[in-house]
Amino acid sequence: MSSPVLPWRPSGVSGRTVAVLAAVAAALVAAFVVAPGPLAAAGSGGDLDGLRGAFAEYWSAGDRPLSPALQRAVDYWFGYHLVKGAIAALLLVVLAALAVRLGRSFLRTGGPGTGRRLALGGSGALVTLLGLFALVVVMANVQGAVAPFASLLPMLSGGDLAQAREQLAGSLTTGAAVSPALQAMVDDFGRYHAAMAVVAGLVTVAFVAVAVALWRRFARTPRDSRRARAVWGALGGLSVLLSLAMLTVAVANTTVAADPAPALLAFFEGGW
Repeated sequence: MSSPVLPWRPSGVSGRTVAVLAAVAAALVAAFVVAPGPLAAAGSGGDLDGLRGAFAEYWSAGDRPLSPALQRAVDYWFGYHLVKGAIAALLLVVLAALAVRLGRSFLRTGGPGTGRRLALGGSGALVTLLGLFALVVVMANVQGAVAPFASLLPMLSGGDLAQAREQLAGSLTTGAAVSPALQAMVDDFGRYHAAMAVVAGLVTVAFVAVAVALWRRFARTPRDSRRARAVWGALGGLSVLLSLAMLTVAVANTTVAADPAPALLAFFEGGW
């Protein structure tokens, strides 16, 4: 992530307000990079250094409950996602506030000053894109916090998961039961995708509501206010596209959550 740099004072917007929001955004970006690991380690007493050995111990035992070493790694990963998600959510709020202020200034700027309008429009677009990226980061970290064990699986190499892959492939072919340890992995993998299905569904509803509000604003705006109509129309169209994208994500993850074993096998085989 990178924070917007806005060195000028936009018309209709307090220069101090913009500077403060930009500084807060920069601080949150730095915290997003630096803080999650130490805070998660302090809260859980674990880390990922011994993840491979902890997983091997868990798999050898074959039991559904996580081994103490693997549980510490999972607790660490839960805290890591929790901290990153919280910071990204705060960043999203700050970027949204900054985008609103820049948008208002862009609409209010009149007369000469094409360069300033372009700068305001470009900055507003950049901040909006950063806000969307922050939203995606929030969604991903909520998903990881809900199912931290499944979220840890990509941290393991193919060799670590070879036996699990062979057992799951055999189970899907013959219908044989899997070990409790593997069943726990399948269940958490399903929970991982169910979490994203719910989150994406909620975001879809939010984008639909925003799209409706923006198109209503577009319809109420006088035809001679071409700049305002262009802004509301563009944002309304973007909201529609984003709602469709989120709906696709929700449907895809719902499908996987309903039958997670084949998708988990595809992940084990490198096709996920």
